[in-house]
Amino acid sequence: MYLLMILVFIVGYAAIVFEHNLKIDKAAAALFTGIVIWSIYILGGVDIHEAEHQLLGHFSEISGILFFLLGAMTIVEVVDAHGGFSVITDKVRTNDIRILLWIIALLTFFLSAVLDNMTTAIIMISLLRKLIHDKEKRWFFAGIVVIAANAGGAWSPIGDITTTMLWIGGQISAVAIMKDIFLTSMVSLVVPLLVLSFTLRGTVERPKEARGNETSHVSENEKKVILLAGVGGLIFVPIFKTVTHLPPFMGMMLSLSVLWILTDVLHRKKPHEHRQSLGVVGVLKKIDTPSVLFFLGILLAVVGLQAGGQLPDLATQLDKTIGTSTEMGVFAIGGIIGLLSAIVDNVPLVAASIGMYPLGVNSFFAPDGLFWGYLAYTAGTGGSILIIGSAAGVAVMGLEKIPFVWYLKRISGLALIGYLSGIVVYILQNG
Repeated sequence: MYLLMILVFIVGYAAIVFEHNLKIDKAAAALFTGIVIWSIYILGGVDIHEAEHQLLGHFSEISGILFFLLGAMTIVEVVDAHGGFSVITDKVRTNDIRILLWIIALLTFFLSAVLDNMTTAIIMISLLRKLIHDKEKRWFFAGIVVIAANAGGAWSPIGDITTTMLWIGGQISAVAIMKDIFLTSMVSLVVPLLVLSFTLRGTVERPKEARGNETSHVSENEKKVILLAGVGGLIFVPIFKTVTHLPPFMGMMLSLSVLWILTDVLHRKKPHEHRQSLGVVGVLKKIDTPSVLFFLGILLAVVGLQAGGQLPDLATQLDKTIGTSTEMGVFAIGGIIGLLSAIVDNVPLVAASIGMYPLGVNSFFAPDGLFWGYLAYTAGTGGSILIIGSAAGVAVMGLEKIPFVWYLKRISGLALIGYLSGIVVYILQNG
């Protein structure tokens, strides 16, 4: 059963990779894979009550992520329905592809440190749809958004779920992590951008219809109010979490409810059809539900391997093979974990690492020690190497329908170059 679970994961992973060849939606493949892995785990003889406890425990985290994603997507769609993003896109005058790439990448990098990488990716995809008409060029920019969002989220305690896990667990402190890996994260983005600056040429064409019919019923002041309320609500989420210690999806749902009330009040005197198209009820019909279900399937599959012991066993094997008594051993293990995070979700990998290496087991694993900052960087940015290796990548893949193989051919190499460059910088700083 142990090996069968791994086999099912590999087959399901292949079905996602070759979605366009098989003509099977990746959401269906992901859901099938996740459910079958758990079924095999339970039929393998594990105590049913223990398995149910594990599943429900993991599902509480999964559902929190899904509701967080649903709330963020809805808020972004509400802002988009009001034409709020035109307030930003109208400020971006350039059509030069290289200049625009730098603007988008740096904006994503710093925004993801304030919000988180997944929410930032969703916002940036909405902006790209207003700036770039050609689908292939927009996919290329979306790939850079994934790299930038993961790089920006890694150095902030609220920018990436794994960095947040380490922060809450006491492995890192807020000031230390920002000081320790800001430069490393920046290098992992700047190096791919420099490569592209020498290879990219030309301009981008903007969509001819920058505004939909719905926005003709929205005043400029209403656009600005909804934009500020939407972005402000997203920024409020980590603040709410810090103050209340409630899960992030609670803050996201609170922000959504406030925006819902605001839109209902703003448009209460308008015709019914306008209220429907601009309000949250109308916007919810536009949400990409298959992307949410794809996320559910992927997360179920990964936590199934965690419950079955495959991921913890992999971490233990790494420790036995390489060791953690030297700096180079620590760098090697952290680098491998980062590469693995491109294949499986970085959350269980980091969780397994936290379980394997108690705080203070040696100087490398002390609070703010060499390993934890390095792990925050590698686990956060390594997921960019494959599009399904991070929450930001999965969200972008679902929203833009980017094929796995397309990303592998055009973006993965750039992400790998940036990832390795950041490792070199970290070693030079700390080794």
